[in-house]
Amino acid sequence: MNTYVTEPEDAQQTGLPHPPPRPRRRWLRWAALGASLAVLAAGGAAWVLYNRLDGNIRTDVEAADQLRRFDRERPAAVVHEAKNILLIGSDDRSGDNGRYGRDSGTQRSDTAILLHLSADRSSATGVSIPRDLMVDIPECPGPDGTTARPLFAQFNWAYERGGAACTIRTVENLTGIRVDHHLIVDFTGFENLVDAVGGVEVCLAEPVNDPEAHLVLDAGPQRLDGEQALGYVRARKGIGDGSDTQRMERQQEFLSTLLRQVRDDGLLTDPAELYRVLDAVTSSLTADPGLDSLPELYDLVSGVRDMPAERVRFMTVPRQPYTYDPNRDELVQPDADLLFAALRDDRPVPAEGGGEPGGRPAGDSSAVPSAEPSAAPSAGAGVPASAPGAGAREPSTAPTGSPSGSPSGSPSAGSPCG
Repeated sequence: MNTYVTEPEDAQQTGLPHPPPRPRRRWLRWAALGASLAVLAAGGAAWVLYNRLDGNIRTDVEAADQLRRFDRERPAAVVHEAKNILLIGSDDRSGDNGRYGRDSGTQRSDTAILLHLSADRSSATGVSIPRDLMVDIPECPGPDGTTARPLFAQFNWAYERGGAACTIRTVENLTGIRVDHHLIVDFTGFENLVDAVGGVEVCLAEPVNDPEAHLVLDAGPQRLDGEQALGYVRARKGIGDGSDTQRMERQQEFLSTLLRQVRDDGLLTDPAELYRVLDAVTSSLTADPGLDSLPELYDLVSGVRDMPAERVRFMTVPRQPYTYDPNRDELVQPDADLLFAALRDDRPVPAEGGGEPGGRPAGDSSAVPSAEPSAAPSAGAGVPASAPGAGAREPSTAPTGSPSGSPSGSPSAGSPCG
């Protein structure tokens, strides 16, 4: 079959070839090509940045393997939708951390906070565990391949003897709470995070001079950079009464201020600032296999980003000076077990120790969660660690520190600026 093509009438009449494309059409084609290349380049750049951030996070494979070996000994999760995350601040002094002291080849957990996220993500409770708390440390495989026998010792020895896995099992034995995830942050990572958000503001009632913590500060409002912030949360001898109690309070208040600043300053909505923060955060983290990727961390953060500030609380386990050594701590019972039971069963913990009598946060009656009497430490069992006359080794059986965002009264050593 022959195919006939009829030329336009004007072409037939003139005998001229087809006219060339108009200049405007040529420009549109080049614009479309340029836009396509720009989209591809942007997508490629985004993919490179994503892979870099995702690759920053180190996975704690060794801890995961050890926890699987001892899974039958671990407590079962009671409320599966709730999450319990152990935050560990390592005092590792190798590598970039060497300027903070001699590397003896061992590490201890300088800070440990058990963070409980309620099943409906309406509240979060961070419970500090004193490093000097006397606890039963289980048999733990050590980093050199040997097995360390069970030991009754201060809490931070668990990390030295068996790393994160041993610390997690010690916390689980102490509290009866299943630890779902853990995150480890070292000195350098903490510094980088504070620097990435532009420093954090605190308010000091008196000057600070602590050579051991590399910290010299004037009284009054101060915006601390990363190195200063690290000294601030670690210092004991040159600030306040020198107690571990006040050190933990400063850590709790500093974290509350840091989280509030990140949210209020809009850092999470500015792409450039967000990348700097994410780069600092991911570079500082060692996580279990359930939190070692950006999507997993995003799912965790997205569930709590709209949580009201007054529903984020930090406290310390009820404890008092150890009977046989006043420089160590022991739990106060039954207060500690009542607190652990409330967290384990995902029941609200009333605000105590940081506000008015009866557990009400100062100046905020709406921030008091309701709970059955058995859901929390007994009221009136002790005094807040920050109350006048509460010394370094006085019994402390109530949560310390006020809920994040609540008024803190007049500035004191370690109080964040309002």
